Amino acid sequence: MADKFDHLKLENQLCFPLYACSKEMVKAYKPFLDELDLTYTQYITMMVMWEHKELRVKEVGRYLYLDSSTLTPLLKRLEEKGYVTRRRSTDDERDLIVTITEHGEALKEKASTVPQRLSACISLDPQKAQTLYALLHEMLEKLTD
Repeated sequence: MADKFDHLKLENQLCFPLYACSKEMVKAYKPFLDELDLTYTQYITMMVMWEHKELRVKEVGRYLYLDSSTLTPLLKRLEEKGYVTRRRSTDDERDLIVTITEHGEALKEKASTVPQRLSACISLDPQKAQTLYALLHEMLEKLTD
């Protein structure tokens, strides 16, 4: 007979393994990102900038599911490191435009091995990794609708 509080057991929570995996993934990235002098959040921000080159802060936030209160200090720090510049839009000065610098582009070469190096640490079957990726994105879409 099921206990009426079974749904409150940690082992029955979908959110807990997601939380724990996320924390452990960031931890696994740390030695590789330390070599680049980047935090995980700075790294994913740079990934967006390598792909798009120039974006409004709001757009960066949409890609990363981060709000401006988290992005502002993050982008300031990346600007201090010389990886991006920030400037007000001439169309609407409330908009802040982020642009990757040459120094930021050069970092891409150094970072190019990080995904493969991390994959070697996890050794998850590629098919299972694809399935997990698809399920997580499906869940993220449902949570952010």
